[in-house]
Parts: sequence; C-alpha cells; structure tokens
Amino acid sequence: MNSKLLGAALVTAAVVAIGPVQAARMHGAGCSGANLEKTETAIEAMADGDARWEAQKEISAAQDALLAGKMGACSMHLTKAMHVGMIK
Repeated sequence: MNSKLLGAALVTAAVVAIGPVQAARMHGAGCSGANLEKTETAIEAMADGDARWEAQKEISAAQDALLAGKMGACSMHLTKAMHVGMIK
C-alpha cells in the first residue's frame, strides 16, 4: 500500500516538474507573430482548394489563441496549419 502511494506521489511530482518545461517548449516551438506571418505568407501562395481553406482556418484559430494568451492552443493550431499546407 505504501509503495503504491509512494509511486503515485513520484508520478505526480514528475508531472508537476515537467509541465512548465513542456509549456515553455510549446511557446518556443513557434507561436510568435513572426512564425504566424511566415506561415500565412506560405499559405497565400498555395493553390485554392480545401487544403488552403483548412490552413487559413487554423491560422485564424492560432491568431485568436495568441491574442487570448493561450500559447499551447496557438502552437497546436499553427502546427496544424503548417502540416495542412505542407510547410516545413
């Protein structure tokens, strides 16, 4: 019983310690005005179609998240926009 509680406490401590590091990595992963602009420029060069529409929708969601201070959501939407547009 005690070993289970100790194990759970260790897992919880690891999650608490890693959480801020993961958030910082997501922030540094690309949710910035410069990266949004770069991705938007590449999407504008895409041919019209479903992929371009989907990428524009993700860029819009990323901008909304950035303005709301939700860096994790912004990074997620920006990454989706990059993948939809095959932008690397």
